[in-house]
Amino acid sequence: MTTSTVVTGLGIAAPNGLGTEDYWKATLAGESGIGPVTRFDATRYPARLAGEVPGFVAEEHIPSRLMPQTDHMTRLALAAAEWALQDAGLDTGEVPEYGMGVVTSASGGAVEFGQRELQNLWSKGKEHVSAYQSFAWFYAVNTGQISIRHKLRGPSGVLLTEQAGGIDAIGQARRHVRKGFQAVVSGGVDAGICPWGWVPQLTTGLMSTEQDPARAYLPFAAEASGYVVGEGGAILVAEDLAAARERGASHVYGEIAGYAATLDPDPGSGRPPGLARAVRTALTDAGLTPAGIDVVFADAAGVPELDRAEAEVLAEVFGPNAVPVTAPKSMTGRLLAGGAALDAATALLALRDGVIPHTAGVDAAAADYPIDLVTGAPREADLRSALVLARGHGGFNAALVVRRAA
Repeated sequence: MTTSTVVTGLGIAAPNGLGTEDYWKATLAGESGIGPVTRFDATRYPARLAGEVPGFVAEEHIPSRLMPQTDHMTRLALAAAEWALQDAGLDTGEVPEYGMGVVTSASGGAVEFGQRELQNLWSKGKEHVSAYQSFAWFYAVNTGQISIRHKLRGPSGVLLTEQAGGIDAIGQARRHVRKGFQAVVSGGVDAGICPWGWVPQLTTGLMSTEQDPARAYLPFAAEASGYVVGEGGAILVAEDLAAARERGASHVYGEIAGYAATLDPDPGSGRPPGLARAVRTALTDAGLTPAGIDVVFADAAGVPELDRAEAEVLAEVFGPNAVPVTAPKSMTGRLLAGGAALDAATALLALRDGVIPHTAGVDAAAADYPIDLVTGAPREADLRSALVLARGHGGFNAALVVRRAA
């Protein structure tokens, strides 16, 4: 086997598209999936908008025996994993028994399932709490259910670094492939649109309370007022390049060329945040200089001070306005542990088709942000490498370089 890890399969469940090609078509068309919350009554909360995955009927994708023991989040993840494996054309039955694993990201676990069972406990009594609560809420439940369903007994795990988790999971998948495992199902899918998942987000003080879906989440804009939470994400099949060629994989989306993660120092320490170091380390890992990056998929918090900090890091590393920057998550909201994985998948689709999706809904970056933000319409470009960035609550930073397949 080689040490080159490539992505051979994608499965996407996003607020503006169910399935990879529907999502990609909607993204290039600038179609937003942000709207009023429907999964619970949010009228008593200051934030009332979300990015919800439309048209997902779990019974059409999940075996009936799994329905009582899975949360909405896990059902989305299982569907996305199934699509990713089908896309890769990978017959897991032909992979050595311990040759393929699963690494996904998580934030709060299956909070919708957990909330329902806690309500049963306190309103009806312990006899009414599902035995499945013992694992269905757990952070690692997506990894476990994907592993069981597809009999993937290789190295598996879960990364909990909030928004940065999707990138960290892909980085960990690459480590396993480099150690000699043929393939790893990776990425992240999250869904916490319920009161138990909503309140922790509100406590950050960073959620947008704007009631107009078209104005609620405007990353890098002068009018930015916070972020909108979404659900969904992407599952990827990371595979050894030689193994993919040997089995005749029909396509390769791109190579996982560079990865790095850093942690911000304690506030007041006097030391700088870690995002710039993550970017530089990922570039070095990919064997690239800043000039080798053709587009940046930004973390794009939608919070002025965080947007400014990210813009200044990009100007510091690449030079002012020196590289196109985009944030198509303006159409989905921030998907918690699913967001960075969706950005990585979007970057791979951009490399495939030679087009940068735009930051829909944003007319222009704030005048004093030194970045070339792609707005208005998708931008065609000869894309060889893309940088994907993510920051998670708690000071997590992650950077991923994906490169067009040779």
